[in-house]
Amino acid sequence: MTTPSCLCGLHDPYERCCGRFHAGEASAPTAEALMRSRYTAFGRLDAGYLLRTWHPRTRPERLDLDPGMRWTGLEILDTTDGTAFHPAGTVTFRASYRGGSLHERSRFERVGGAWVYVDGEFLS
Repeated sequence: MTTPSCLCGLHDPYERCCGRFHAGEASAPTAEALMRSRYTAFGRLDAGYLLRTWHPRTRPERLDLDPGMRWTGLEILDTTDGTAFHPAGTVTFRASYRGGSLHERSRFERVGGAWVYVDGEFLS
């Protein structure tokens, strides 16, 4: 029996992919890895992880996730910077859900050495 791939679209099982970030066993090494782990956190309704990986200056006090939302796919369209050699980066992506999709360019920064989500711009 094969183990299903992680919701983020990579072929590793959740535990070896985004699950280790969600559990606090590792930190996302790039802005793209953080973006993928946050997408998976939305799919798993993990508001705690989403808030922990949100930049303190833009983080909301709380996050209400819709348990009826079904995320169905993530496509990374472009990345700019966002590696261990950069203090910031962007990830442009399309996140599909049952009934539609969201196209966004997200900004990320490193805070205390860890990548965090700053904000995003919706694209048409």
